[in-house]
Amino acid sequence: MASAHLDRFGPLLHGVARAWRLKLDQRLKPLGLSQAKWRTLLHLYRTQADLTQSEIASHLGIEEPTLVSLLHRLERAGWVARKTAPHDRRCKTVHLGARAQDAIEQINDTAVNLREELLSDIPPSELTHCMDVLERIKRKAEAVDTISRPKQQPARVRPSNNGGNGNGAGSRRPR
Repeated sequence: MASAHLDRFGPLLHGVARAWRLKLDQRLKPLGLSQAKWRTLLHLYRTQADLTQSEIASHLGIEEPTLVSLLHRLERAGWVARKTAPHDRRCKTVHLGARAQDAIEQINDTAVNLREELLSDIPPSELTHCMDVLERIKRKAEAVDTISRPKQQPARVRPSNNGGNGNGAGSRRPR
């Protein structure tokens, strides 16, 4: 396959995911849910397991401090509840709150309807093939990197021109 043709793959993959999320975001706005909020709630619903904050951050591809801030807002609004993890008192597990239990069916239905709308005119065999290819790419991307890389040479310390100890302070020594 020509290199110029392959150069479109990454931007196309990113663009499809982004357009899909933005469309779902528009449809969920009436519920008062931002993309960050509905993605977190939907993930918790679909996982059906007690996940720690760290695990959720990893699954969503966001930094843990970002997630903690989001969870504070979701918890204050009644969307989630955090509990001390039974296996480690330092960890918190996150659970859908009462408010989310009431709305999750609407969130899920909206997501399913959008998926059906966007994929309706694509033959099932093409979708299956597409998903198989994407799974293979995902597995490769997530696999431990076994490609040998050139070894980096240790950084060389260049002598300074100030005649000192290399810390820019001349011949003075730290006290």
